[in-house]
Amino acid sequence: MATSAAVLQRPVAPASAGVILPAFTLWWREIVRFYRQKGRVIGVIGSPLVFWAVLGSGFGTSFRSGGGAGQQHYLDYSYPGILILIVLFTSIFTMMSVIEDRKEGFLLSVLVAPVPRTAIVLGKVLGGATLAAVQGLFFLVFAPFAGVRLATGQVLLVAVVVFLVSFSLTALGFAIAWPMDSSQAFHGIVNLFLIPLWLVSGALFPMSGASGWIRVIMHLNPLTYGVEALRALLYPGTDTTFPLASDLATLILFSLVMFGVSLLIANRRSTRPAA
Repeated sequence: MATSAAVLQRPVAPASAGVILPAFTLWWREIVRFYRQKGRVIGVIGSPLVFWAVLGSGFGTSFRSGGGAGQQHYLDYSYPGILILIVLFTSIFTMMSVIEDRKEGFLLSVLVAPVPRTAIVLGKVLGGATLAAVQGLFFLVFAPFAGVRLATGQVLLVAVVVFLVSFSLTALGFAIAWPMDSSQAFHGIVNLFLIPLWLVSGALFPMSGASGWIRVIMHLNPLTYGVEALRALLYPGTDTTFPLASDLATLILFSLVMFGVSLLIANRRSTRPAA
C-alpha cells in the first residue's frame, strides 16, 4: 500500500515534455549537422546566387514591357524568386537527412525509443525550416543590388514569410523522404515535381503574361503566394495579383496541411533497417 501511495503521489511530468525535449534535441542535431558540412552551405547560397546573376544579367532590361512588375530590371524582378529558390533548396535537401539517418541506423534507434513520433516530425521539420529561413534571410545581404531598401517592420514581415515557406517546404520534403530508402529517388522527385513548381510560381515571369493553363497552375501553386508576398514587401507599390493578407493566410494553411501530412505519413509508415 505504501508503494502504491508513493506512486500516486509522485509528480507527473507534463505531457509536452515528452515532445519538446526530443524535438529540441533533433532540431539542434539538424543545425549542427548542416553547418559542419561546409560544401552544402556554399552550394545552397552559391548556386542560386550564380543563377540570379547570370539570368538577371542575361535578360537585363529586355524584360521591360507593359506595366507593373514588367517595368523592373530583371535582376530586381527575379530577386524574390531566387530567395524562394534558396529556401526551397535548403528545405528539401535538408530532409535528405531522413534517408541518411535510416541508412545509418539512427532513425531506427529513435523510433524504438519512448519518443512520440510527433516529436520526431516536429524536431526534423523545425530544424530544416530554421536552416532554410536563416539561409534565405542571409540572402537579404544582396538586397541593395536589387534596388531594395528595407525598414525594420518590412524585415520582420519578410522573416515571417520566409519562415512559413521554409516550414511548409521542409514538411513537404519530410513527407517525401520518410518512405524512401534511396537518395537518387528523392532527387528524382525533387527535379520532376518541386523545381517545376518553383518555375511556375511567378519567380521567373509574371502571371499576367502567362498562358491560360499556366495561370491556373500558378493560382493553385502555394509557392506563388510566397513569391507574391515577398515581392509586395520588398517592392512596396508593385502591382501583385493577391493581397498580402491572402498570401499570408495561404502560406499558414499550406504549412499546417504539410505538417499534418508529415505526421500522418510518419505514423502510418514503418521504417525498415538499412540493408
